[in-house]
Amino acid sequence: MRIQELIIILAIMLLLFGAKRLPELAKSLGKSTREFKSGLEEE
Repeated sequence: MRIQELIIILAIMLLLFGAKRLPELAKSLGKSTREFKSGLEEE
């Protein structure tokens, strides 16, 4: 993924969710990713 694509995606997310909710969404996404990986390791 190029840096321009990443910037565009971040700008769209900022418009959709607002600046106040973005850190909260990133935190929950990270937590979900960790839980998913640990679930895969258990099997």
